[in-house]
Amino acid sequence: MSNHLAFVFPGQGSQQVGMLTDIYEQETIVRSTFSEASDALGVDLTKLILEGPAEQLNSTENTQPALLTCSVALWRLWQQRGGAIPAYMAGHSLGEYSALTCAESLSLGEAVKIVHLRGQLMQQAVPVGEGAMAAILGLTDEQVREACQQAANDGVVSAVNYNSPGQVVIAGSTSAVNRAINLCKEAGAKRALPLPVSVPSHCDLMKPAAQQLAETLNKIPFEAPQIPVVQNVTADIAGTPEQVRSNLLEQLYSPVLWVDSVQYLNNKGITHLVECGPGKVLSGLAKRIDRSLSASSLESLDAFNKSIDATA
Repeated sequence: MSNHLAFVFPGQGSQQVGMLTDIYEQETIVRSTFSEASDALGVDLTKLILEGPAEQLNSTENTQPALLTCSVALWRLWQQRGGAIPAYMAGHSLGEYSALTCAESLSLGEAVKIVHLRGQLMQQAVPVGEGAMAAILGLTDEQVREACQQAANDGVVSAVNYNSPGQVVIAGSTSAVNRAINLCKEAGAKRALPLPVSVPSHCDLMKPAAQQLAETLNKIPFEAPQIPVVQNVTADIAGTPEQVRSNLLEQLYSPVLWVDSVQYLNNKGITHLVECGPGKVLSGLAKRIDRSLSASSLESLDAFNKSIDATA
């Protein structure tokens, strides 16, 4: 195990049709992982990931199992190649399920079914068009929270993703989010941009989804993670499988404390993050959170090989 290494797992937004194609074509363990997840879910995730169509892949209930499957496939390949075992894991939103699966708290088969259901319940909780999210750049966390508080008399809106200093995502009912966007601009935000999503994640509108998801999660046997997982809602490690489950449910309607989570890792002596999934979103955020951190991704075969070498 490397005491200075942590694996981080991306959430929604990192998907694209054809992700991991080069690795899939060359690595048997990746192909077998895609097949295992497809069989468990009863959906051809392999075709969806490699061929799309984009509209189907971007549908929340499909995006979530597809990204989780990609992350688990990369982790298994990393282990097969003899890559250094990280001291910690963490995942952004959906990525927390990927982290827990790779840490052996959940099986892959259980995990893809849970996140598929999670996506369905999230979409059902708020009809399309009635919820929104927006990225706010250039304000302090407190300024964003204050704008949301002022806008909340027009509906639900709150800060939901603390991604890096000066980058906060808000979510809620469409009218309240639009009002908060205008208030953030008035407060001097560099940018305040609506995001192309159909579900307002991590706000109070997701409480009905959490209540319904609890019925399934409470029947799933969670194991203690074999590698400590820093969870979104606490920016800390859960001590028991029961806490893991409870935090996952709370995560649906609570902010993702990503800045605090990365700082927790840094305080534990982590100096390098490996982003285990498609894209480089979390790698990019790492430098903005703490310049002392180095980060690499596994999004292509070339990037994978470089990360293996960098952490050997």
